Formats: sequence, C-alpha cells, structure tokens
Amino acid sequence: MQTEHTIDAAGQSLGRVAANAAKALMGKMRADYTPNKLSSVKVTIKNTAKLILSESKLTGKIFQNYSGYPGGRRDETLGNLTSRKGRAAAVKLAITRMLPRNTMRTARLKNLVIEE
Repeated sequence: MQTEHTIDAAGQSLGRVAANAAKALMGKMRADYTPNKLSSVKVTIKNTAKLILSESKLTGKIFQNYSGYPGGRRDETLGNLTSRKGRAAAVKLAITRMLPRNTMRTARLKNLVIEE
C-alpha cells in the first residue's frame, strides 16, 4: 500500500521543507516504520518557486564538489545553483544530503516529485 505525502513549500524555508520531505521518504511518519525496510511513501513538493531563501543564504551557502584530482574542487553558491537549475534542484540536493547514505537512498529519491 503506497502512501502519498504532499508538502506545500510556499512561505517556508528550504531546510524545513527538506527535513519534512526526508522524514516522510524514510517512512518515519508511518506507524509501521522499520529502519532497514524501504517504505512505500511517495512525496510531492509543490510551489518551490515560492520558497523563502534569504539573501545571505543565497550568497553564503557554498556547495563543494571534488573530483579527486589536484585542482578538481568546484565551489558553487546557492544563488548560482538556483539561477542555473531552479529552486527545485536546491530542494532535491538538500533532501539528498538529509537522507542516510546507504543503498536505499536512490530508491527513496525515486519516490520524490518536485514541482515548481
């Protein structure tokens, strides 16, 4: 039995929306929560374009990516990421980093739908 969970991001901060979505994707909102089982929860996030992001967060939050090679570190601010890919990419990145780093993370992210 698949449960659907809808989150309205209008007027909320990025961290609050991502934390609620990560908790729902893990299945912690269900009574039959088991940490080692994949829950059948589908999460839909709406109105990410109306998400509240402060100016200091847009310029101060830096995402780092390292390729493993010398000089391969790439830095990108949250403002640059949202202008390049939209706010949905920032929400997905935040949710991805809030989920546990195990084999179920990719399967949980397939149950995530983000709408601008």
